[in-house]
Amino acid sequence: MTVAAKLSGVIVVIGAGPAGLASAAMLRQTGRDVVVLERGAVGEAWTKRYDRLQLHTVRWLSGLPGYPMPSSFGKWPRHERVLEYLQRYAGHHALDVRSGVEAKRVVRGGPNWVVETSHGELAAERVVVATGHSNVPFVPDWPGEFAGDIVHSAGYRNPLPYAGHRVLVVGSGNSGAEIAVDLVEGGAGEVSLAVRTPPSIVPRDTLGVPSQLLGIATAHLPVPVVDFTARTIRRARFPDLSAQGLPAPERPYSDFLRRRVLPILDVGLADAVHQGRVRVHPALERFENGCALFADGRSAPVDAVVAATGFRAALEPLVGHLGVLDEHGEPVVHGAREHPAAPRLHFVGYEITLGGLLRQVGIQARQLAEAVTAT
Repeated sequence: MTVAAKLSGVIVVIGAGPAGLASAAMLRQTGRDVVVLERGAVGEAWTKRYDRLQLHTVRWLSGLPGYPMPSSFGKWPRHERVLEYLQRYAGHHALDVRSGVEAKRVVRGGPNWVVETSHGELAAERVVVATGHSNVPFVPDWPGEFAGDIVHSAGYRNPLPYAGHRVLVVGSGNSGAEIAVDLVEGGAGEVSLAVRTPPSIVPRDTLGVPSQLLGIATAHLPVPVVDFTARTIRRARFPDLSAQGLPAPERPYSDFLRRRVLPILDVGLADAVHQGRVRVHPALERFENGCALFADGRSAPVDAVVAATGFRAALEPLVGHLGVLDEHGEPVVHGAREHPAAPRLHFVGYEITLGGLLRQVGIQARQLAEAVTAT
């Protein structure tokens, strides 16, 4: 059967990453026909990660429903292991993944939906959008001219090309922090980190207990209690980095609730900054004469820039016309919930929580299957 065939009673899942695969697996267990559309291959995003990347969430809290992540993958699985796991997961659940098929637009087709794809149209009674946040790399258009290389973190692999060079990493999320450490350990001549808002930093684990467990517990604790706990843990585990440009937020959990920016799970950045191996600057504002100019008016010569400036979900071409996105282009409903203007259209994998994305998509996938069963 070709993807262009007009099918009825089919649930179409867009995206064969963790969210799409988990959704498809749980929906298939309800007895529904499920088709997964993927413009690349299963888990392809995990083939485009830097070499040293490991999960920042512990293995036993990162498996998708119906098939746990093998213990042989270790406590913090490497990215190639995650890719292997996703491929195994699709096979274990015998998912109908149609690789090389790009979903371009979701439109109404009478009482149902029609997904316009690179291979024609596919009718569906229900659609699950699961393309993820890491869909399109975002690089700001900084003013000025820069003769050196600027690469997004999605294009960074390892520090070998930067040996002896002055490298500026822009962005203080987990990718920026880890890449800065990777560059220092890999022989870059000088490593700087441009930070717009000083991040919350937490240890990956404490006495063997993953900090992810605290993140899970936050949903059940008063906000002031979580703020106090996070602040206390940081002061106990890390030196005061205020003089180096990374002051600790006084209310880290409150900041997360307001900004929805995940804390850094430390893999060496705090020590590197404290020891002066990574120099911290405020936000990058422009380039001039081979130098980076920062928000405090200072400048620094740099040879290369790694833009760890995040991604965009880029859902506007797909569903922007349906009134289901907010002003930032993010879905206004998640998981089993449906927007009144778009019944039977779902979004899985876009909700940011401290409990870990893989764990959250598993929860949403189960809830979606339960809701579908109840209809």
